Amino acid sequence: MSHVKPDIRRLAAERILLLDGAMGTMIQQEGLEEADFRGEMFRDHPFALKGDSDLLCLTRPDVIARIHRAYLDAGADIIETNTFNANAFSQADYGLSDAAYDINLAGARLARAAADEYTAKTPHKPRYVAGAMGPTNRSASLSPDVNDPGARNVTFDELKEAYAEQARGLLDGGVDLLLVETIFDTLNAKAALFAVDELLEQRGESVPVMISGTITDASGRTLSGQTTEAFWNSVMHARPFSIGLNCALGAKEMRPYLETLSAIADTPVSCHPNAGLPNEFGEYDQSPQEIAAYLGEFAQSGFVNIVGGCCGTTPEHIRAIAQAVEHLQPRAIPEIEPVSRFSGLEPLAITPFTNFVNVGERTNVTGSARFRRLIMEGDFEAGVRIAAQQVENGAQMIDVNFDDGMLDGEAAMVRFLNLIAAEPDIARVPVMIDSSKWSVLEAGLKCVQGKSVVNSISLKEGEEEFKRRARLIRRYGAAAVVMAFDEQGQADTLERRVAICTRAYRILTEEAGFPPEDIIFDPNILTVGTGIEEHAPYAIDFIEATRRIKATLPGVKVSGGVSNVSFA
Repeated sequence: MSHVKPDIRRLAAERILLLDGAMGTMIQQEGLEEADFRGEMFRDHPFALKGDSDLLCLTRPDVIARIHRAYLDAGADIIETNTFNANAFSQADYGLSDAAYDINLAGARLARAAADEYTAKTPHKPRYVAGAMGPTNRSASLSPDVNDPGARNVTFDELKEAYAEQARGLLDGGVDLLLVETIFDTLNAKAALFAVDELLEQRGESVPVMISGTITDASGRTLSGQTTEAFWNSVMHARPFSIGLNCALGAKEMRPYLETLSAIADTPVSCHPNAGLPNEFGEYDQSPQEIAAYLGEFAQSGFVNIVGGCCGTTPEHIRAIAQAVEHLQPRAIPEIEPVSRFSGLEPLAITPFTNFVNVGERTNVTGSARFRRLIMEGDFEAGVRIAAQQVENGAQMIDVNFDDGMLDGEAAMVRFLNLIAAEPDIARVPVMIDSSKWSVLEAGLKCVQGKSVVNSISLKEGEEEFKRRARLIRRYGAAAVVMAFDEQGQADTLERRVAICTRAYRILTEEAGFPPEDIIFDPNILTVGTGIEEHAPYAIDFIEATRRIKATLPGVKVSGGVSNVSFA
């Protein structure tokens, strides 16, 4: 990898950085034909290849290099590789899934060579390469079948594998950053971020990651239904170099969502809008001066650290934007209060002013005889109606559990979570994925686009397994309920409750990279109406343990299963 100085993270604090503009727009202007896309390498390929712009990295590298240089001439600090669709799924449309790695490798090398050429010319203005990773042509959150809202045409693991292959090619080709962009489905993005984090760990590398979502229309939501704040809550675990918005909208239409993002993100914010909205012919008419005026106003308002262009923009647009922001200060990164933040389609923040948070537990086969009967009968649709009733009655989060020996817990969890994802009135709240089986918990984590809560993990199986699971939960972007349970069993005294939670807190925060605000301790209320003398202090011990935990373990939350107070 080419090491460019200064570090881009420091440079972003000093001035507004400039991304390049549309690659596709420039390729269209070249008037290329089928033979250009085929080249010699794919001369006899059985599929038509015209339109596979990423393939040009292999067959017409001269065209791609020329476009990179045009954007560098216009002042771009960061150029994106021509790899937006260079993943196995998108390339399958052309019968070229097996070529995905090679396209990414070639695309990264082309951009790397161009950036290095311009860095050598102007050492005071180093140039960087961002490996572009688009959303694929599949959705992990949306059904392709109008008759089956629980159907999916791709799994989290399949996406993760494709993104890992793409990222590997980009990194091998020498990119400085990875850009997960045009995110219409946050679950797809979470698979990409999981793949990137896992790959970088395997390689022993640290590469900044840029994340850019797409608000599709005036509803202010992504295609998969999330608001801007819910989207941020869902991906903030990745600790990105930047978070931003691109595509679908012009700068004017994007402004309110960018303003929201700039107020809540504790990292640089990027913006690369389209050149306005498409006209009746699907073309973009906004002039360089118009888009530059909008982005200049964004900069003056303190919204952005990185700006550029998406569909319809050209080097002329980028040159105008560069001039508009040249003397303006980058957005100051705000200090955001570290509170517990979750999300479904909408955000849920637990602040010092939040009252008790109600978790609906009727979608739990161990706690609701009716729900269990419906699921055992295969009537998932009726189960979904129970979830809807929970939210209608004030549940701010819903607990979902399928722990029953007569059920395939993994399959039931996946089916139910996919079904409720299609119901906006339910999906707006976060999900608490509840199981005593790790395989079921992990299956659930692969189905939710929002920031969920795992219920639960504990020290029961020892520190190493506890840390392994905690790190995976973190990589999936979830919070966790941590039970007061260790190798010796469940805590049944005040002292053991506090000691186990304190030990778990230290391990999670110091060794597993878990932020305190993503920890929810359950110190075990246990049963108190048994009439057995030694059980008499259980309720008081729970309350006192909660007080001590809140006083000595800053940032954590405490949950209590009130349904367990008594079975008398």
